[in-house]
Amino acid sequence: MKTIKEIAEALHVTTEPEQWMKQLETDERAGVQKELVRWNRNYEKRKKRQTVHEAKIAFDDRYKPFQTALLAGVDEAGRGPLAGPVVCAAVILPRDVSVLIGLDDSKQLAKSERERLALVIKRIAVSYSVHFQSAERIDSVNIYAATRESMELAVGNLSIKPDMVLADAMSLKVDCASESIIKGDAQSLAIAAASILAKTTRDDLMDELDTEFPMYHFRKNAGYGTAAHLEALNSYGPCVHHRKTFEPVKSILERGGL
Repeated sequence: MKTIKEIAEALHVTTEPEQWMKQLETDERAGVQKELVRWNRNYEKRKKRQTVHEAKIAFDDRYKPFQTALLAGVDEAGRGPLAGPVVCAAVILPRDVSVLIGLDDSKQLAKSERERLALVIKRIAVSYSVHFQSAERIDSVNIYAATRESMELAVGNLSIKPDMVLADAMSLKVDCASESIIKGDAQSLAIAAASILAKTTRDDLMDELDTEFPMYHFRKNAGYGTAAHLEALNSYGPCVHHRKTFEPVKSILERGGL
């Protein structure tokens, strides 16, 4: 009879149900049952992740004008913060995206997983592009127009022209067919990939700005209006990276916050 440790090791390297596992169901040892429950739980999680992954691929495929068409996903990060740029990314994924199982809307993933996936996306992408839209530009044309412009520039900066563009909740004017997809980062694998690149790139930038302007705690708040950020705004006034048309930055400036 195999020891519990041996069984656990065998289960660890088993990815699909096998006949020998049936015998474990009648094993009276609590440790064996614990390992079997753990394996079944992880197996169901893997199956669910695979199903979701395939659904995202199928979603993108429905928008391709022909089977081998290059489809770009586009998304942004940072529309809501009081400081920092909007960052937009465009990504064309290859046909084989098996290494991206588990890829989802960036907001649904832990930071470590976003960072891991960002490296994978950059390695396998047919082409990707990231564009920064400054706070100054946001103040000049408004956040919606600035985001749309940034998305369009991200698509235009791709090294390979796509045949189709899917953008997360934004209608774009680009040099090919395009569609605006509501909650696209939850449905499209290409848009989810773009959301990962936009989010991780912007987070890295805000970490850099935190070094330059530590009083605003950008590393912790990413430019959003947290209590500590608002307190710093009232104490020090806005910096060059704050959006001067956003409240309460606008009011602070009007009353001489600088």
